Amino acid sequence: MAHPDEGPFLRGLFAQAIASAQPDLCLPPHLPPPPKGRLIVIGAGKGAAAMAKSVEDHWPGPLSGVVVTRYGYGAPCQRIEIIEAAHPTPDANSLHAAHRLLEAVRDLTPDDLVLCLLSGGGSSLLCLPGEGLTLEDKQALNKALLASGAPISDMNVLRRHLSAIKGGRLAVACHPAQVLTLVISDVPGDTLEDIASGPTAADPTTCADALAIVARYAIDLPPAARALLESGRGETVKPGDVRLAGQEIRLVATPRMALLAAAEAARKAGVTPVLLGDAIEGEAREVGKVMAGLARSVADHGEPTPRPCVLLSGGECTVTIRGDGQGGRNVEFLLSLAIALNGKPGVFALAGDTDGVDGAQEVAGAVIGPDTLARAHGLDLSPHGALARNDAHTFFNALSDQVITGPTRTNVNDFRAIYLP
Repeated sequence: MAHPDEGPFLRGLFAQAIASAQPDLCLPPHLPPPPKGRLIVIGAGKGAAAMAKSVEDHWPGPLSGVVVTRYGYGAPCQRIEIIEAAHPTPDANSLHAAHRLLEAVRDLTPDDLVLCLLSGGGSSLLCLPGEGLTLEDKQALNKALLASGAPISDMNVLRRHLSAIKGGRLAVACHPAQVLTLVISDVPGDTLEDIASGPTAADPTTCADALAIVARYAIDLPPAARALLESGRGETVKPGDVRLAGQEIRLVATPRMALLAAAEAARKAGVTPVLLGDAIEGEAREVGKVMAGLARSVADHGEPTPRPCVLLSGGECTVTIRGDGQGGRNVEFLLSLAIALNGKPGVFALAGDTDGVDGAQEVAGAVIGPDTLARAHGLDLSPHGALARNDAHTFFNALSDQVITGPTRTNVNDFRAIYLP
């Protein structure tokens, strides 16, 4: 069998991973039977509007509700209000959306059912500052977290304890109604309290844990935020809380499911997939070096599998911002990978965020090949200089090697594929 062309093959795998997590495919099988009372739909995340549209299209009876999604990620719903807000830093619409969701679940009864739709991005899209905090405090904190190099799990510990709606608080607001949360996961390990910072999930972490993270990453906290944590008033809803007894949380799409979909597409093309894990974390540039070593092992020794093969992985790397560039964890990974491979023949790669946005850029990711560094030098681009400035987006834009999907209306984290034909 002839080996598939590198660019179309890699882009096709990425498209397959995204398609597998589309709400209209993965959500309808999990819809519950109609309740005795009302159905109220609420939600937050980059996939929330598409999820709401899927509910409307497949629900047999009356419903109402409100969800918040990223600007440009809306969907044409008739009965569910769609609010668009900012990501990755919250804005006034994020605050408005939080208030609207709480209004929607006011005065419910045990016969009512709240269907909560969560996907990645909900942490900034659904913003209600904790006691004594302002929106400006939360914006400053969010920017500091994004530049800190902290993994998403640590970021979300802080977000939960400085919020009036996350960390199980939204579920408590729904009490005594039943709550079913349907989740498209974008976090390593699919930890429920981390997805959108867990507005309907019990949280085992504490204010003390949040303060330890602040110290570990030298995060500059607004005074009101530190006071909230040190006083313990920011404590979240804990496992075993009786107000959470009538709720259930289901994962409807995960990073692993997306990787398995890409793996099946690779097999059909005659290429052996090797799944390296769906929860890989760490500094993007360091992960790039490690993946380069694995690619070299395949190229030089046929280990862990001979060619043709594709090394697939997911998760969420971090970028500690030290330069003045445009960031982006997937493109920083790829630039580091290209530098480490140093033009190694027969190695191609794609990395992208399945939501279509890498960092704050409207670009999903990029592709590299054996000629990436040579082409860059031909344009007087410095790969090492771009990496030092955290400016990989500018680098790949100059090479016309960016992967641009537009809004995908889902989010199952990052996708990485290294192809050795």
